[in-house]
Amino acid sequence: MIVRWESPHDYVLVHIHQDMFGDWIFSRTWGQIGTQFGGLKHQLAESREQALMWLDDVDHIQRSRGFRKVLETHDDSPEGRDAVRQLSLLE
Repeated sequence: MIVRWESPHDYVLVHIHQDMFGDWIFSRTWGQIGTQFGGLKHQLAESREQALMWLDDVDHIQRSRGFRKVLETHDDSPEGRDAVRQLSLLE
């Protein structure tokens, strides 16, 4: 699952996925739109439910900061594949 929020100048993107060992990974990227400024953080969740709880927390925080959700998709959609490709450029 991939979710992206944007403000006029900034973005936050969350990617929830399983690795090859079956562990749930919660990846969060943030930065300024159109620049290389930003960051990337990976967290190991105990379960998919915990990762979804973290996603709800990020959603609440971003909406309170004036961000709006612009994308919510799965990894296998064209939009999801494009978002994952952008994530790999940050590492």
